[in-house]
Amino acid sequence: MKKKLVRLHFTLTACFFVSFLFAQKQKPDTVVTGIYITSIHDIDFKNQEYTVDFWLWLKYENPDFDFMHNLEIPLAKNVEKSFTTVDTMNGKIYILMKLQCVMKDSWRITNFPFDKQTLRLSIENSQYDINSMVFKPDTLGKHYDPRFTLQGWMIDSFRMAAATKAYETAFGDPDYAKPHSDYSAFRVRLSIHRDAIGLFWKLFIGMYIAFLIAYVCFYIHADSIDSRFSLSVGSLFAVIGNKYIVDASLPETVTFTLVDTLHGITLLFILFIIAANAWSLQVLKKGKLKQANKFDMITAQILLLLYVILNIYFIMQAINQ
Repeated sequence: MKKKLVRLHFTLTACFFVSFLFAQKQKPDTVVTGIYITSIHDIDFKNQEYTVDFWLWLKYENPDFDFMHNLEIPLAKNVEKSFTTVDTMNGKIYILMKLQCVMKDSWRITNFPFDKQTLRLSIENSQYDINSMVFKPDTLGKHYDPRFTLQGWMIDSFRMAAATKAYETAFGDPDYAKPHSDYSAFRVRLSIHRDAIGLFWKLFIGMYIAFLIAYVCFYIHADSIDSRFSLSVGSLFAVIGNKYIVDASLPETVTFTLVDTLHGITLLFILFIIAANAWSLQVLKKGKLKQANKFDMITAQILLLLYVILNIYFIMQAINQ
């Protein structure tokens, strides 16, 4: 009887131990990853691209993690390796490489040129999912060169994190029960902005000069109606031309941007000037010259004041967002 109880005890213990082992999920291997950005340049708003040069290092134990061939950088249009070294010490593999990537991104141009952008860079292993491997950021030291990293822009924040990238596909692997797979990702995000006052005047000086030319019509004698209309219509086409030039350097968007707002306001106020000139012509034809001149002066001050206020409002709103 005692032998049966002992056998039963051992059997139950063994079953419990085996079930416990199977219940325990295998812990994935950790890859300590660090980055040092040396340069970000060739920011192309039209094609929504930028080029980044950086050092990347990875430290791990599993020799099957072949990052020399399985390094994946999503959204990278082109990746070039200029330097690579592999070292092994204390059972760990250390890889250091210098990369240059042409990255695709989506720019937020609603407040251009006072825009604030977030540059994204992500590192993945294309062979092993999150059940086998996870990234861990190496947070020691600085992660970018503040002197040469981004000319013309200022870095607001730099964030590194390990995340999970979900793919709604099994990539043809029959071991997956459903078309879904998760991969570990090492992500870098840079929030940047620029002091764009100089660029703003380069882009919009032609538009403002065109408006002032149209505005001068109020100070031309009411008898010179041909000069008034020719200047106003010429200014109208000058603003339209300036808008097409600015739009040519920006990606296509369905949103109403600061560029659209300022050009739209200017076109609208030039139309008001043309309408005011037409009204002055009607008053002048009735022989009321003084009344026409008075109307011109009052209308000129009101339109200029409203134009300046609206421009300041929308520009400050874009700067503060």
